[in-house]
Amino acid sequence: MAAQGLSVFSITPSCSTNYESFRKPFEHSKLFNLSSSFSGLKLSIDSPGFSLIASRRRSFAVATIAFSLPITKTGAVSDKNLKWSSRSIKAFAMGELEARKLKYPNTGTEALLMGILVEGTSLASKFLRENGVTLFKVREETVNLLGKSDMYFFSPEHPPLTEPARKALDFAVEDKLVSGEEGEITTGHMLLGIWSQKESAGYKIMASLGITDDKISELAKNKDKDIILNFK
Repeated sequence: MAAQGLSVFSITPSCSTNYESFRKPFEHSKLFNLSSSFSGLKLSIDSPGFSLIASRRRSFAVATIAFSLPITKTGAVSDKNLKWSSRSIKAFAMGELEARKLKYPNTGTEALLMGILVEGTSLASKFLRENGVTLFKVREETVNLLGKSDMYFFSPEHPPLTEPARKALDFAVEDKLVSGEEGEITTGHMLLGIWSQKESAGYKIMASLGITDDKISELAKNKDKDIILNFK
């Protein structure tokens, strides 16, 4: 059977007023492209309005995540305006997503650790991979340590931080303030914050996979950078 091409037929309404109300929602949209063949049916809709809505949703999501991250230590007052780097914001968002994948009710230090690995482009994630800490290993150790969640439980869209995770982020902010260095709070600060919480799941997982204080001290030397560009 030969493929057939169909186009949208014009419709002449009985009332001009009804026609105007029918036409307005589609004034800024392109016509439908409809094609069919014996192998199936394809329908494509191209509207600039869709990309605008998607862009606004992405901006709103980024703003929500950035708002969840502290810019001063809890209970402290600072006149320094700190910002989290784009990589650390993405790592935090990926950490929330990993917590939801495991159906956990909260975002813990183990989720923040997985978020850094999922983001994957920062010096902190490179440090972890070079020392044998991979996403799959961390997931496995997380389940072994914390167990599996109820399969019928649904995590909230933004699982609240556990106390150790909140303290880890507070440590990252304080570490940046104490350093006096210019720039943003990086994934390096975040990873150092996780390591500072000795009783947390994130610390225990890192330690079980071979991370030590000596290795962390090497990361601390470049903690104010998310990435080092080399044009040689």
